[in-house]
Amino acid sequence: MKSGPNAKVFFVSIALTSLLGCGMADAKGAGELPSAGTSTSLAAADQAEKISSEIRDVFGIKGKTSVTGPGVSECGKDPDKYFQIFHPWSFSPESPEKLGAVMERLKEELPKHGWKAVEYGPDGSKNKNVRLIADNDEKRHSVKIWHYAKRNPPKLGLMVVSGCYQVPDGEKVYRF
Repeated sequence: MKSGPNAKVFFVSIALTSLLGCGMADAKGAGELPSAGTSTSLAAADQAEKISSEIRDVFGIKGKTSVTGPGVSECGKDPDKYFQIFHPWSFSPESPEKLGAVMERLKEELPKHGWKAVEYGPDGSKNKNVRLIADNDEKRHSVKIWHYAKRNPPKLGLMVVSGCYQVPDGEKVYRF
């Protein structure tokens, strides 16, 4: 599946809407993202991919991940100096019946890796997809994971989102 600019805008709007209000976003108050530090957008994107990979390592089952890279979005401050990284991806297991166990495993194992589960349970959709939202204050990232059990084939959808980065002095935000 190709993911163009419209798909990224859609994912960012979902991520920002759903992740604001969770623990990491509450650190600064309603609607304001916490600082993720200083970084170039390319280095921050590499960090988001690394975090996604660390989460993937917790799954404990074989399967295929989508090939989508991170993107850069605004974070409510001067867009020439500040940015946020989002990384949408999905996972299709070799054995779809094991996805429920993966969600339980994530709920139990992510806290051992510095993540705090702030929400777990069915979403408000007709399908009642199970979702997990977790924050990692040390890494200054959040993740939202959906278990789409009724899709054909069943899969997990993930969105890793950073706090608000500032580019180093003399640098500009590179958008992709």
